[in-house]
Amino acid sequence: MGDPIPPIPNPNTPQSPPSSLPPPATAPLPPSSGRRFFSVPRPAIRVTSEFDSDSSVFFHKVSCQLFDRLAKLKLSFQNDPSGEIAFPQFGFLTKHFAVLYDLESRNALLRGSFDLANFLQVRATHDVKTDQIGEPDYLHIGCSTQCLSISCTFENSKSVLSCIHLGSCFLLKYHHRKEQQGEVAMVASLANPSYKLELSSLVPSVGLVSVARWLYEEINIPRATIHFPLGEVSVEEKKTEEVENVLSVNGILKSHMLNGVCTALYKDNDLNLRYCYKDEEMSFIPSVSLPSNALSFAFKRRFSPSDKLSYWYHFDSSEWSTVYKHTIGKDLKFKAGYDSGVRLGWASLWVGEEEGKTKTAPMKMKVQFMLQVPQDDIGNSIFMFRVKKRWDF
Repeated sequence: MGDPIPPIPNPNTPQSPPSSLPPPATAPLPPSSGRRFFSVPRPAIRVTSEFDSDSSVFFHKVSCQLFDRLAKLKLSFQNDPSGEIAFPQFGFLTKHFAVLYDLESRNALLRGSFDLANFLQVRATHDVKTDQIGEPDYLHIGCSTQCLSISCTFENSKSVLSCIHLGSCFLLKYHHRKEQQGEVAMVASLANPSYKLELSSLVPSVGLVSVARWLYEEINIPRATIHFPLGEVSVEEKKTEEVENVLSVNGILKSHMLNGVCTALYKDNDLNLRYCYKDEEMSFIPSVSLPSNALSFAFKRRFSPSDKLSYWYHFDSSEWSTVYKHTIGKDLKFKAGYDSGVRLGWASLWVGEEEGKTKTAPMKMKVQFMLQVPQDDIGNSIFMFRVKKRWDF
């Protein structure tokens, strides 16, 4: 017998899919109407406040970085305990351009600079209202190559400084001052680069006629200076009341002697001799001035990496002073001292690195306490403090 004939499926009966097929994937949800396709991150804001008890004035500065640190906005002002605001200034700063605006005087200070392929350098500062903010107008133009460098600097239209460098062996400099004598100088390196000869002379700065008259009537021997590894010596001609022209010699010499450095400074007929010995634990610095015979010395002793004592004594006046310093890490420093010249004892405490920035101090805060005690009037002792705090938002 043959195989049975399979039944004919009914077209009206729904067919179920095979169980081996995976379920259909769920379609992603459409984006919500509130989704943002472009967002600007909020710039970081920095606030720094400082209070000085001596002046009872608060100093505030607010700044923020813009455009991925390409520019910065800055606002600074002061206020006293009564809340009165003074000296408000607003600034916009970039790498090559800056504007500082004084809100009280309505004055702006403009600064700009740019370099062109390490060949041309231009620096400029302009005060819209002269002498309001306190910085003079300034323009510097420089052009340099491998063997030639030329620069010119203008300041408030009263001073012009021009320099020409020919490699490292020659320098010509001219300094012009309005309503004063200018100065022209030439520096040349000798066969050994560590030896240089400089010739300089004062010239009038009121036109070519005055220059020609000065060359004819009042020309002086130019000041000559020789630079060498151990120091320098200069010779120039000066006019005095007793003698019309006299040669003046000034110089400084340094030399290593007995594991220390000996320095001799001669200026205006005064000679100062100074010797400095220094190692890891002790420093000893005697000095004497002639012909006054003023003798003094300084002594410094480091007892440990955190303890140091300094002492100064002047034999001609019998005045002395001393300072003791103790540090704990880099964020805590204590100092105490006495000065017999003003008869004053003092002590101070720094929390936070003394010369460091506020952002590296603990809790981003620096505090200084100072106590001054007069020897003759202890009741009038003065206590002062200074606090500087930074917040980052």
